[in-house]
Formats: sequence, C-alpha cells, structure tokens
Amino acid sequence: MEVRRATSDDAAAVARIWYPGWCDAHLGNVPQRLVDARPEETFEPRALEHVEHTTVATVNGDVAGFVMVIGDEAEQVYVSADHRGSGVAQALLAAAESEVAANGHVRAWLAVVAGNARARRFYERQGWTDEGLFDHQAPHPDGPIPVPAHRYTKPV
Repeated sequence: MEVRRATSDDAAAVARIWYPGWCDAHLGNVPQRLVDARPEETFEPRALEHVEHTTVATVNGDVAGFVMVIGDEAEQVYVSADHRGSGVAQALLAAAESEVAANGHVRAWLAVVAGNARARRFYERQGWTDEGLFDHQAPHPDGPIPVPAHRYTKPV
C-alpha cells in the first residue's frame, strides 16, 4: 500500500469509491434533501474540486481509499468495499491526523452521521472520542442542510 497526495488524475477513482461509500453510510441516516442533492454524477466534480485536500491510498497502483482534510477536520474518509478491513482506513486516518498536526492544530475532528454505527465503532477503536450529537451543516447551493451527526475528536 502507498499513501500519497491525490492528483486530478485520481478524481474518477475517488468518485467511484466515494459515491457507493456515501450511500452505504448516509442512505436512511440523513435528510432526503441531502440525498437528492448528492446524485452520483456530482461526486467526480466534487472530487476534482477538492483534490488539493485529498490523500489517497493505493494498492497495486489502484486507488483503494481516500481522505480529505481541511484545516483541523478529516472531512471525508472512504475505502472501497473490497479493501475494507485491510488496513487502508487506518493508514488514511493516520495520514489525516498527521496533516491536521502539520496544519498547526492540536486536535482533529470529524463528523459521523448518527446512524453510521460501523464508522463510529471504527473511529472509537482508533482512539477518537465521541463528543456527542450536533447538527452538521452539509453544504448545499440553497444553504446548508442540517444533518444529525456525532462529533469525534482526537489529540494530534
């Protein structure tokens, strides 16, 4: 496995992981308005827009997962279904924690939708602390969409 900064050439691969992963984690756990705002065709342009904030993990040259870090937030952490449980997520999360520290922060945070129990267990096993529920403001062209989520933090 190699962990490296993403390039624009990775956007399509990131989107192929992001959309099904987003559906797994969010369908049934977020307001329908957000689901409607995130059709599959929006993920590649969003991946390209955020490439400067993205780190990918590759296995045999193929993108197996990615993380996006903005400031002190690990904003997106996704691993392809066929690489779950392989250590890719741990490597990406460690890279995100290092990047947050390099950005000058002493604590990283991330949001996990309330119904995503699998992700919540994973973060807790990695030493992250659930600080409780809050309304995460998901970006939308007509204004943010409040999404019930748990705020997880970790000293870096």
